[in-house]
Amino acid sequence: MTFNRLRNQIVNIDGQNRDCNFWSSVKNFNSILKFDKNTLKKVLQFSYDMTFGNVGIHRDHRSGGTHRRKNGELFINTFQGKLAEFGLYQYFKNNGLNTQEPDLSKWGRGKWDTIDLIVNGKKLNVKSTKSKGNLLLLETKDWDDNGRYIPNISVDGGEYDYFILTRVDPDGESIIKKNRLYYSNTVNGGIDTLMNYLLNNEWKFDIVGYVTTDDLVKVINENIIIKQGSYLNRYTKMDAENYYIQSGDMRNTVELGTLLKNS
Repeated sequence: MTFNRLRNQIVNIDGQNRDCNFWSSVKNFNSILKFDKNTLKKVLQFSYDMTFGNVGIHRDHRSGGTHRRKNGELFINTFQGKLAEFGLYQYFKNNGLNTQEPDLSKWGRGKWDTIDLIVNGKKLNVKSTKSKGNLLLLETKDWDDNGRYIPNISVDGGEYDYFILTRVDPDGESIIKKNRLYYSNTVNGGIDTLMNYLLNNEWKFDIVGYVTTDDLVKVINENIIIKQGSYLNRYTKMDAENYYIQSGDMRNTVELGTLLKNS
């Protein structure tokens, strides 16, 4: 496998030079399923409870990052991430694979579910992005040289079999920002307000592709990173340093289905 690097360029924006990184290997969004209302409601309830509802707690910062996320940002990040897990769950289930339903337990501070999804006994790490996103991002401080997730090494060894990048449409972040909740810790009207903003949309799902642990180790060894403080495209400033793999460089999902069926 060859992993292309982002195209780096210094760009002058509003009189300031920015270290910008642009995609060089992309794959377009291709919807493979639509989420039903029941799934959307379950995921929204979970995301609300873990943020605005204060039933559980998500960490408010990324490993190696300095930005502290408000409940609005945490909520939509949680919603998108958990929705992606349910999308994969439904996809593999539809294809006859023994798939464990995503965990909706509400964890307290310092606790988290250790595995995103288990399919035919294989551990999957699921990452999600917007419909126009093209990067699988993994914070460098979270992974050792053997591709193990450091926070979980003492729990279950920190090992995954496959890493999958998914995309969700529409852009939930834009919806939350439009309604001035992204930078807020409270929401007037509670969960009903969020349901009104989000559930009136048709939510679609795309599986970009996958990589193996050996692929990740290759990326780590080759130091394929996007630096903290640099910019993705022109305006997205990276809060933490990340390893990355571009969407156009990822393995085909159909191939993964075959591997899982034979595992």
